[in-house]
Amino acid sequence: MVVIADRWWAFVLRGIFAVLFGLLTWFLPGIALLTLIFMFGFYAIADGVFNIAAAFSRNRSSAREPPGWALLIQGVLSIVAGCLAFFIPGLTALALLYLIGGWAIATGVLSIVAAIRLRKQITGEWVMVLSGVLSIIFGILLFAFPGPGALAVLIWIGAYAVVFGIMLIALGVRLRRIARNLDTRGHGFPPTVAPSH
Repeated sequence: MVVIADRWWAFVLRGIFAVLFGLLTWFLPGIALLTLIFMFGFYAIADGVFNIAAAFSRNRSSAREPPGWALLIQGVLSIVAGCLAFFIPGLTALALLYLIGGWAIATGVLSIVAAIRLRKQITGEWVMVLSGVLSIIFGILLFAFPGPGALAVLIWIGAYAVVFGIMLIALGVRLRRIARNLDTRGHGFPPTVAPSH
């Protein structure tokens, strides 16, 4: 089976990047639109890379296992969204809002799908489901209420990124514990310390 726990660090790093992105939007309220676009592009690409790394985690004893396709698609979508932000820097505030909203909904759906597929292999998949639901709600809110001022939008984006990041870090920590348990069971007995001479 796929041991997604082996790539717990990818979830932790995704979470750290999300929290940093969210905090920057809060502490730089006068940020220019172009800077925000580039910040989102960098975050989305980093998120995509770590997602793809998590998708390709495999059990060492079963190299024939395919990668988690939901995580893989999620990673590709994140990289595409990030590249759009970099290569079309002339986005208006409304276009950026729709780009982030569409990205949030798509990645949210795929997070839920990944959690369902991995439910037999990991515990605590509810964190992935919850983060996916949060992403979908956030994306729908951006589409439903595109009119608020730029400051309100920044607060929304920042709050979403911080909460989403904290959930990913919590999931990564949980997966790290699972990975340690799997390593211990794989040896059949707890690791021993070599005697000193």
